[in-house]
Amino acid sequence: MMKTNHGQVMIGPMVKNKLKERRHTVVWFAAQLGCSRTNVYKIFAKPSIDAEELFKISKILDFDFFKVYSDRLHG
Repeated sequence: MMKTNHGQVMIGPMVKNKLKERRHTVVWFAAQLGCSRTNVYKIFAKPSIDAEELFKISKILDFDFFKVYSDRLHG
C-alpha cells in the first residue's frame, strides 16, 4: 500500500499501479471513465479521490479500492 510519511493512503498511484497490473492503457482507462488522458494522469497524482469516482474506478479495474481504507480502520 502506498502511504505518505503521515500514513495517508496515496490512492492515485495505487490506481496507476492497478491499471498497469491489469495491462490496460491510459487511453483505454480514459475511455472507460469518459474523460481525457490528461484527467487520468491527474487522477494518478491525487492523494485522495471522490467516493463516487473511486467506486467507478473500482468497477472498471475490478478491484475494491475502498478495502484499502477499511483495512486502515481495522489495522
